[in-house]
Amino acid sequence: MISTRIRGGLGNQLFQYCAGRALALRHGVDLSLDLRDYDRPKAFKVGLDHFNITTVPAENLPPSKEDGALKVLSKVLRGGGMKTYREASMGYDAGYEHLGDNTHLKGYWQSERYFADFAAQIREDLQIVTPPNAKNTEMLAEISGCTAVSLHIRRGDYVSNEKYNAAHGTCDLNYYVRAAGLVAEQVEAPVIYAFSDDPAWVAENLKLPFEVRYVGHNDGDTNYEDLRLMAACKHHIIANSSFSWWGAWLNPDPVKTVVAPSRWYADPDKSNPDILPDSWLTI
Repeated sequence: MISTRIRGGLGNQLFQYCAGRALALRHGVDLSLDLRDYDRPKAFKVGLDHFNITTVPAENLPPSKEDGALKVLSKVLRGGGMKTYREASMGYDAGYEHLGDNTHLKGYWQSERYFADFAAQIREDLQIVTPPNAKNTEMLAEISGCTAVSLHIRRGDYVSNEKYNAAHGTCDLNYYVRAAGLVAEQVEAPVIYAFSDDPAWVAENLKLPFEVRYVGHNDGDTNYEDLRLMAACKHHIIANSSFSWWGAWLNPDPVKTVVAPSRWYADPDKSNPDILPDSWLTI
C-alpha cells in the first residue's frame, strides 16, 4: 500500500492525491489517504470526496503529531509502520522515482512530472462526480456556447495573512491585462469568466477591453463547482495558485492556451521551477 498525507486547500489536496495515486499505480497497489491533519479545526476542509477517486482505509501509518503523545509513543515502541518519505525540495524531487511499496508520502508534490505517466487515469480519477446545482448547470451551458477564458484572482489569505502575503504575494492587475491581451492574440472574441475568493473586489477593480462575466455564487464549501466551471472553459489565465492550476490542467484540450505568472512566489528565496507544464505561456 501507498499512503499520502493530505493537507491544505483543495488545490494542494489534488497534488498530494496525484503523487500518491501515481506511485500506487506504478507498484500495482492500493492508495490510502492520511487525513489526520484535519482532525483539528482547520481553515480548509477535505474536498476529495467530490471526485471519482477510490482509496482504501489508512492502516499502519507512521506516527504523527496529530495522533497525540500517547499514540505516537505506542507506535514508536511497537515499531513497524510505513516508511515516510518527505519531499526534498519545492521543485521536482527525483528521489520519488526510486520509492517502493509501503511508502508514506509527506509533501506538496506540485509538479505534473510526478503523475504525467498516468495522466489519462488521473483525469478519470479527477472527474467531479457531485452533480452541479441549477446555477452551475446553467453556467456550464453558457460557457460551452462561447470562447470562454477562465481568469482566476487569488486574494483571501494571500492578502490578509502577513506570512502568506510575504511568501506568495498576489498577481497585480497589470499581469491580468497583459495575459488577457496575449490570449486575445490567439483566439477570437474571448469571453472572460473571472473567478475569485473576493469577487466584489474583482468586479470593482478588474478592467479589461473584453466581455467579462464575474463568477461569485460558489463559496468555500462548493469550490469544486468553480473548479468544474474553470475546467470547462477553453482557455485559462491562472494566478500563482494551485487551485487555478488545476482549473487549467483539468481541461483536456491539447490546443488550449494557458497563461501563468512567471514568478510563482513573492519571496525570492522560494522557487519551484517545475510547477508549470512546458506548453503553458508565462508573463
